[in-house]
Amino acid sequence: MSRDLAPFVSAIGRGAHVVCVHDSDADGVTSAVVWQRAFERLGFTHLTRIIPDRYRDAWSPANRQRAAEAKPDALFVLDLGTRGEPLVEGVPTCIIDHHHPDGIHPGTLVLSAYGEEPTPNTSIMTWELCNALVDIRDLEWIAAIGAISDLGERAPFPLIAGAKARHTGKVLREVTALINAARRASRYDPETAARILLTYDSPEALLMSRSDDLRELRNAREEVNAELARAKTAAPKFSKNVALIRVRSRCQVHPLIAQIWRSRLPKYVVIVANEDFLPGRVNFSARSVGSVSARELLVSIELPPGDGSYGHGHDHATGGSLPPERWNALLAALGFAEESYVQVPQ
Repeated sequence: MSRDLAPFVSAIGRGAHVVCVHDSDADGVTSAVVWQRAFERLGFTHLTRIIPDRYRDAWSPANRQRAAEAKPDALFVLDLGTRGEPLVEGVPTCIIDHHHPDGIHPGTLVLSAYGEEPTPNTSIMTWELCNALVDIRDLEWIAAIGAISDLGERAPFPLIAGAKARHTGKVLREVTALINAARRASRYDPETAARILLTYDSPEALLMSRSDDLRELRNAREEVNAELARAKTAAPKFSKNVALIRVRSRCQVHPLIAQIWRSRLPKYVVIVANEDFLPGRVNFSARSVGSVSARELLVSIELPPGDGSYGHGHDHATGGSLPPERWNALLAALGFAEESYVQVPQ
């Protein structure tokens, strides 16, 4: 990955409207908070962050419209993948990402860590790139939260080790869980997670606060934990090398269940489908280990044209969001019997 952001930033006037579209998970939120603080210190005066809706597809028509309506002079896209078309036509764009590339638009600057070993996540990359432009060493703990969420606290990166030495792994894990709860709970509110990270200068101060934001995050975490305990009782069904687990929850518990079953069924691609997460959709997470790529399995299946998307993200961690008809078509292609299909509304 190129580590030089300076040429792109130097071409942006300090009074320009710079927009950052970022993911809603801990990696995306912490990356954006680091970005915002760094650009404030660089002297930029007109900054806007945009978090995609719960579908988390920045290139959907609705999210592209939101980005265009912000009227950016320059655009950053953090932790949301890449596509072969620009997010906003005619706007200088920089993408910072670590997922499998899904096309790269020729006019876009893409700073990607995909293929590096070990692979840093987006918050580590954003911190390193911005720290080369302005001193943001005090924001290391924020970037570490995103890294711990994506990579685990034992990932071999000095940033994680440094943050743990200064703040302890226990404190960082607690904040990480709270930040992720904002987008996993039934009430989708990742802006609360961003706002609380922008408010406090240490994870200890954040956890000791009596703010409404912290109270909301704690309530969200309790709801997610309760729903996760219920979803853990679901049992898998099998077809060839795929294990299918069906859950029903308004909370985003399907990625967590997929992580749990991936370690239990290492020879299978584990797919966890959540039929209640979004109205009229089946949202699902797919996980695999070793030489088996969950992403390759999904992209090898060509469904009839229609709404929804699937197969983006990482080689071993991907998923999608499909209406019932297309989801059932995907199950059929994977060899599952009709008893595993979801009911199609009449």
